[in-house]
Order: sequence, then C-alpha cells, then structure tokens
Amino acid sequence: MITIRPADQDDAGQIAPLINMIFDEMQLEELDDIPEPDLEQAITAAYRTPDYLSGKATTVVAEANGQVVGVAFGYPDKNEDAVDDVLARVTADNDAFGSAFEAEAESYEHEWYLDSIAVDPDYQGHGIGGKLLAALPKYAQADGQTRIGLNVDMANLGAKKLYDRYHYETVGIKPIGDRMYFHMQCELDKDLVLA
Repeated sequence: MITIRPADQDDAGQIAPLINMIFDEMQLEELDDIPEPDLEQAITAAYRTPDYLSGKATTVVAEANGQVVGVAFGYPDKNEDAVDDVLARVTADNDAFGSAFEAEAESYEHEWYLDSIAVDPDYQGHGIGGKLLAALPKYAQADGQTRIGLNVDMANLGAKKLYDRYHYETVGIKPIGDRMYFHMQCELDKDLVLA
C-alpha cells in the first residue's frame, strides 16, 4: 500500500537519492565534479530544514512498507529565492562545492511551482507519480495559489504524457542549464477531479 504524506526531517536521507536522480538527468555542468556522497549530503541537509518541509516550500512523499519511494517538492513562486537560498547555504558549507550552488530561476509568476518530482526506479510504473500529482492541489491551494507550474525536459516525453493526463498544458519553453524544458501549468478548479 502506498501512503502519500507530508515529509518530515527523518525522511531527508531517503529523499536525497531521489532528488539526486533529477540532478543527474539535468546534467548541470556546475555539479559535474561534485562527488555523489557530497551532493546527497547537501540535499539531505536541505530537506532537514523547516523551510523545505513546510515553511517556504512543501515536501510530500510516497511511502511503501516504511520506505520513501517517491517525492514531490514545490512552493509558491514568490518563495523561489528563499528556497534557493537554503540550497546555497548547505552547499556553501560543503568543501566539495567550492562555493555556494546558485540555482537558476525556474518558476513563472503567480503559480505554485512543482520544483521536483521523482519516484524510485523500483517503483516506477505503479502510479506513484500520479498519486503525488493528485495530492499537490491541496498544498497549492493552502498556499493561496490557483495554478501549479512545472518544467519538463523536452526529451522526456513519458513525463510530459503524465502531466498531460493530469490537465497540465504547455504555456512556454524554459532553458535551464544547457537543456530546454516545456513549462506546463495546471489551473486548479475546486471541482476538478484529477484522473
């Protein structure tokens, strides 16, 4: 059985490898020389902060048999700088980075931005990504937002197909690092049933 719930500090160590998968897929040049244990240590530190769990951002996990097998992380666009500052702080304290990691702006105005969503490869294809997506509107609405936005790599057609199924529409193109992404949004309607 899969449980979708807000993350807590104890989940950080299980969240880090899932988020690291996203960084690997993004192939960010500034992270190429960072040893994986150092990157996961920085990610773990970020996901132990109140800002990442339920302050400036919200982290939601999918749990199966007591193990975190999926994660979704997002925030209102107005909080993007504060969220990015957390990652800059934890990387500045890690000698492997040399200097603070500075994330690029990714959100559009007036949206709750789904920064990251990942599912453990052993659990992919079982609807966990969809369950995480279906849980997000209540968090976005609790933050006073009426739309969720996200970026999906133009080469990741499988993910784009999932977002299409959950009523996300392409509203623009966004360069992040050396890659191009579709920026997609879903307008939240209190009567909308996500299927």
